[in-house]
Amino acid sequence: MQITTIWPKIWLHTLTAPAPFADETNCQCQAPHEKLTIAQARLGTPADRPVRVYADGIFDLFHSGHARALMQAKTLFPNSYLLVGVCSDDLTHKFKGFTVMNEAERYEALRHCRYVDEVIRDAPWTLTPEFLEKHKIDFVAHDDIPYSSAGSDDVYKHIKEAGMFVPTQRTEGISTSDIITRIVRDYDVYARRNLQRGYTAKELNVSFINEKRYRFQNQVDKMKEKVKNVEERSKEFVNRVEEKSHDLIQKWEEKSREFIGNFLELFGPDGAWKQMFQERSSRMLQALSPKQSPVSSPTRSRSPSRSPSPTFSWLPLKTSPPSSPKAASASISSMSEGDEDEK
Repeated sequence: MQITTIWPKIWLHTLTAPAPFADETNCQCQAPHEKLTIAQARLGTPADRPVRVYADGIFDLFHSGHARALMQAKTLFPNSYLLVGVCSDDLTHKFKGFTVMNEAERYEALRHCRYVDEVIRDAPWTLTPEFLEKHKIDFVAHDDIPYSSAGSDDVYKHIKEAGMFVPTQRTEGISTSDIITRIVRDYDVYARRNLQRGYTAKELNVSFINEKRYRFQNQVDKMKEKVKNVEERSKEFVNRVEEKSHDLIQKWEEKSREFIGNFLELFGPDGAWKQMFQERSSRMLQALSPKQSPVSSPTRSRSPSRSPSPTFSWLPLKTSPPSSPKAASASISSMSEGDEDEK
């Protein structure tokens, strides 16, 4: 007898598409479904006989705690097929309370979790033997804390007694109740947030007075944010100015040292300017005070073609006045004769 199975194909399909709903698929395990012990399941099963693990819950506001629980259920055994049961709104409102998400939203959220192979809608609050047999469930995965509900101290008590219960660990610090508590605690913040996003007061069930108060507070917060941004920009500007001023002062100090060094090199006691000034002063003194020529210098030979220069005596002649007119005329005539001879 040939045994066929389509579970590996379905598992591959869930990697690229949402997990199927149990009531919309015709997939049935056609391999012999013998009861397994936990030890046998942990050793591994044939590829055509995966261990069918069931996990149920409300899964309202699906979060990381839900995903981690399903991950643990999926990885309990080497070869497993995870079925997830989601309770309807009627059962949930009756036994647990009102939910934020409706049943259709919760079903769809589970379909897109990577660890889920199949989703069972309208799952029972208490598991019955008929339900376990219908879906060929080998083991039920849930945290080990007794779950008291529907008049029972632990709705999983009979599953534990049958040896079909496998515990998982809760994720501390995250739960649907914690998320709802945050929203209720900071109600005003989220109401103002949604008003800013365009929701009306009627949609938020907010009174007229509260709406005006929230909008006014939003304006105040915007002004505070602007002032904060201006302060931050101002601080950045001041920091940049301080950095630049520090750089300028440092450069000025370097230039000042360089200038002082150059000045001392030129005008200091042993500077180049003093030496140059002394050299120029000595040259000017030499130019203004030339050396004396020798007393006896050789006479130049006169050219025969040139007549000798007349020599004039600048010293006054001591002559006595003429004693008579005749003597005066004789003196004048002698001077004129002398001039003619020189010519």
